Amino acid sequence: MKGKKKAISMQRGLRRGRALALTLALALIGLASACDGGGAANGIPAAPAQSASPGAAHGGGALAKTGKIKVGFSMDTLLEERWLKDRDLFKAAVEALGAEVVIMAANGDDAKQISQAETMISQGVDILVIVPHNAEATAAIVKKAHSSGIKVMAYDRLVKNSDVDLYVSFDNEKVGELQAEAITRLVPRGKYVYIGGADTDNNAHLFKQGVFNVLQPLIDRGDIKIAYDQWSKDWTPRSALSNMRDALSANGDRIDALIAANDATAGGAVEALSERGLAGRIPVAGQDAELAAAQRIVEGTQTMTVYKPIKRLADKAAELAVKLAKGESTGADRKVNNGKIEVPSVLLSPIAVDKINIDETIIADGFHAREDVYRNVKPK
Repeated sequence: MKGKKKAISMQRGLRRGRALALTLALALIGLASACDGGGAANGIPAAPAQSASPGAAHGGGALAKTGKIKVGFSMDTLLEERWLKDRDLFKAAVEALGAEVVIMAANGDDAKQISQAETMISQGVDILVIVPHNAEATAAIVKKAHSSGIKVMAYDRLVKNSDVDLYVSFDNEKVGELQAEAITRLVPRGKYVYIGGADTDNNAHLFKQGVFNVLQPLIDRGDIKIAYDQWSKDWTPRSALSNMRDALSANGDRIDALIAANDATAGGAVEALSERGLAGRIPVAGQDAELAAAQRIVEGTQTMTVYKPIKRLADKAAELAVKLAKGESTGADRKVNNGKIEVPSVLLSPIAVDKINIDETIIADGFHAREDVYRNVKPK
């Protein structure tokens, strides 16, 4: 009898020990959960997973790790003067805001641009800023960034058919309108050549749309005839040179006006005109305010360019990139359709520049030095 009572007592003690151990284990689990944000602490529920800041999905990003925002800048190319300016100005603007920036350029290679963007995502950037080479192909970058909790801004050129978060650029249709307005004032009737940019770049289509917003009524009236209209592969002067040679040959050199999608393509076209002894005799429009174009304007072989104050663009893009990374409002007041969504957009105003106002615009702004612009012009 005594042995039976002793066995019952031992069983009860064992059950009490197990219960105590279970209680202690549960308490420890609850403490750990409260410490890492996975449960409740002091009666306050943990934040839901979707409230995590951009970059949380890939390890928190630089903002979460160091308190310093890290901006990734994926650039199409650094082979043109204009984009070297963008790189330097954007980098300076980001750093002035207390953030850091990683810059990679693909130089016209779509696969390389996507790979470079993936590298920056894996490095833990908090925001990705893209100057796309191919407006369609870079939609893959937006998708990859979003899957890692990173927002994406399109810089100067729109990313098509994507959920890109913000587009910061100039009013690119207005650029084309300024070109066409300047040339039609000089040549209200005649045969026009249009040398476009890269067909893969959405901006090239916007520039062309702006040009034809102005030309189409004159075409419809029969005042203007489009004698030649062709894209230039990758925006290269070589492609534009070939196009302009074809245009001249097809029209027996009888061309009255030329509008080129940018200053690089204008340069190629002017070279073709020079070969036929026509440089300076046919009005030529470009855009970007490159130094070579500014020199051609004061020399008389290019009529005008469109100046897009790149410092304003770089400063605004840097400011909004940092705001996006922090989850703050960008105050975007326009929408641009990219084929999938209406993209929140900030569009700056471009400026038409010719021989008359070149000193008070690009030179006064310090965009180019006066001695460089007038280098090839003999003083009067």
